[in-house]
Amino acid sequence: MLRLQIIPHSEVANLTSESKISKVLRIAKNNRIILLEGRLSPEEETLLIERTMSNIDRRFKGIEICSIGDSETRDLVKRIKRGLAQFLLGVGASGMTIIGPASIIKEIKRDPDKIELLTKNVK
Repeated sequence: MLRLQIIPHSEVANLTSESKISKVLRIAKNNRIILLEGRLSPEEETLLIERTMSNIDRRFKGIEICSIGDSETRDLVKRIKRGLAQFLLGVGASGMTIIGPASIIKEIKRDPDKIELLTKNVK
């Protein structure tokens, strides 16, 4: 059975990076694929990978991670407009991050507009 867990931005917005990573890793170790509203910062992604590497064992083979969203734009004016709209409208972080155990996720294909998730046969 494939299990997905959606984590809204509001659930992790006020957490420290360490707490956010602990939460994500705990869920992934329970063989769930996480759909996280928003994106992890580059520092948080690095911390997640480091923590994952130290937790690899016979049962937990690691994670796969992929983010999508318009925060990748380098256009300063677009970033300012998006940030202002998010502030005024109270909207959470833009984009989405998928994180899941390597024992379940076979491959994640990404292009600028979508993510395609391929899973292994789960028993």
